[in-house]
Amino acid sequence: MKRAVTLKENYEFRRLYQKGASAVSGCMVVYCRKNRLGHNRLGITVSVKLGHAVVRNRARRRLREVYRLNGGALKQGYDIILVARSKTLSAGWKELNDTFLRLCRKLDLLGERT
Repeated sequence: MKRAVTLKENYEFRRLYQKGASAVSGCMVVYCRKNRLGHNRLGITVSVKLGHAVVRNRARRRLREVYRLNGGALKQGYDIILVARSKTLSAGWKELNDTFLRLCRKLDLLGERT
C-alpha cells in the first residue's frame, strides 16, 4: 500500500477513535470519519494481547486483504481504521469478508457499485 493511502501518525488514530463512528463485531472493529481528501486512507491496529509478532502480522495481513478486495465498493473520502480481535485469526475468509461488508453497511460506507 502506498503511504498516501495509509494512516501512520498517532494523532490521526486518536482523532478517529475520539470523533469517528464505530461498528463492532467479534472479528473486528471498524472506525470511520470523513476526510477532506478525495480518497480513503486505511489504518490497521493489532494489540499486543493478540500474540507475538508473527501472529499480529498475520492478523494485519488478513485485514489488509479484506480491505483490498472490497475497497472498490466503498465510498471515497473517508479515514478507516480496522482493529483486529482474537477471532480475526481463526475466522474463515468468507466470515471476515461478510463481517467487513456488514460493518461498512452499518456505517453507511458502501457506495453504489458501477
